[in-house]
Amino acid sequence: MEPMRRTVWGMLAALFLATAVTATGCSVTTEDPSYIPPAPLPPMEQLEKAPLADPKNFSSGGDVLSFITADRTISCSLTSARGEHVNLPYEQNGYSDAANNKLPIVPVAHCGLATYQPPQPGDVKDDCAGTHLGYLGGVALLAPDTARYGECRSGVTPMEAAYGPGGTKAGPLTQLTVLADGQNLERNGLRCSAYNGGVACGNVSAGVGFFISPERYELVPAPAISSASPQAEGLKNPVNTRFFYAS
Repeated sequence: MEPMRRTVWGMLAALFLATAVTATGCSVTTEDPSYIPPAPLPPMEQLEKAPLADPKNFSSGGDVLSFITADRTISCSLTSARGEHVNLPYEQNGYSDAANNKLPIVPVAHCGLATYQPPQPGDVKDDCAGTHLGYLGGVALLAPDTARYGECRSGVTPMEAAYGPGGTKAGPLTQLTVLADGQNLERNGLRCSAYNGGVACGNVSAGVGFFISPERYELVPAPAISSASPQAEGLKNPVNTRFFYAS
């Protein structure tokens, strides 16, 4: 009789637990060991599809949008440049110098990293005043039709000084607003998105951009212009077809 009594009490306890779970609306979630998360989108697709954040939260009052990633490894600004002079609110620069006022203003996206990879030889775009020394990684720059990684400099990047090994964790970079993972910012046709452990910036309409992270970088060049000859292109469109005769 004793084993039966224990069985009855066990059944009643299980029934009570099931009733309590149903009444309170609680559920138990277990992790599926076979689940494989989807792969991150390619950079340009991420920039096209990710939701846009409110730019007001990233403006310091001027015509610049600046942010930092949640892990404090990358900071970026959607801003403007005059020649090589980029308007950055947290770095000294010659953008506003009177001597540069004659240069055209171009929208750009500028990003700096706290830790980074060196540029590949094919991505070195400057001979650094003929020295061929001092072209370092840690900075990426996007213009409407080009993207590059690296620059000529001596010393560390501002992000490296603030958040790199032995960084001070002080200064204006520490005041930047965090762009949440998966969000987009846009200014003058250029976008930046924090995702996949880094940041992608690009001009979606032109198909040019970059992705940077502490572990790697990727440059997305603009699509190549068709190499078809004008004659071949003309034959595709009868309206533009022109006939030439030997005299």
